[in-house]
Amino acid sequence: MTAERYLRPEVIRQVARLDLRAKFIVEGFLSGLHASPFHGFSVEFSEHRKYSPGDDLKDMDWNVYAKTDKYYVKKFEAETNMTGYLVMDLSASMGYTYRQELTKFEYGICLAAALAYLMIYQQDPVGLVTCDEKIRAVIPPKSKRSQLPTMLSVLANLKPSGQTNLASSMMQLATLLRSKSLIMVFSDLLTDTDELMKSLYRLRFPGHEIILFHILDEAEVHFPFDGLIEFEDVEASDRLVLDAKGMRSDYLDAVEGFRTKLREECGRANIDYVPMDTSVGFDKALLEYLIQRQRRFG
Repeated sequence: MTAERYLRPEVIRQVARLDLRAKFIVEGFLSGLHASPFHGFSVEFSEHRKYSPGDDLKDMDWNVYAKTDKYYVKKFEAETNMTGYLVMDLSASMGYTYRQELTKFEYGICLAAALAYLMIYQQDPVGLVTCDEKIRAVIPPKSKRSQLPTMLSVLANLKPSGQTNLASSMMQLATLLRSKSLIMVFSDLLTDTDELMKSLYRLRFPGHEIILFHILDEAEVHFPFDGLIEFEDVEASDRLVLDAKGMRSDYLDAVEGFRTKLREECGRANIDYVPMDTSVGFDKALLEYLIQRQRRFG
């Protein structure tokens, strides 16, 4: 199966190819803001130089001014090209959709494609990691344009299945990385939150940056069910018949508590937590996040 055929016919008619849609999103973003959303990820202080009209005042070194009564700005330079890893959760629950066009897994692939294009556009190497209970495949980071279809063709032949242990996979990933990297995770995070956070702290300790894209289906977020409904745990194959109306309030409270806990824990770890649901177009959701990040670090 090719990367193009992976997309559903409706999506193919809309954009022809996934990488073209990714290109459209990224070029639109860059032309609108004229800056990378990952600015500030991998820079270090280089030296001072005298202030020139037009320099950004936020780069002014006021400590030097206080000592010398002269205006100097700080110069920064990139340590290295930023290396990115797209981490895709392959667990069975990622294959779920209630009535949306894309499953959570497909939604994640669309997000990953756009971010891969963005990094390659910036000439930053990007690679792919797929995992469920452990890491299943690794495509080493490259910045060549051919890297995007290489990654998409791998994803095109995958079907989410089995159980997940994202925390174990993240611990495994931490042992594989040799330089500071940007880790972008695409998952529904239906796993042990405490163990997951331990693994993310392990990645943060040596300086890796993390963006956690928490992808839930519209039905998981809004619970549009009524009456007696049979629910199935796709990873454990357990089935339960429950009164949807009677449990809606408790369920929505639990989901909100789940997201709030993740948001707070990620905030303490300086991790970008990005909640998403599949009823919002992935392009709109991603652009909103990129704009917020660019403004925060720009």
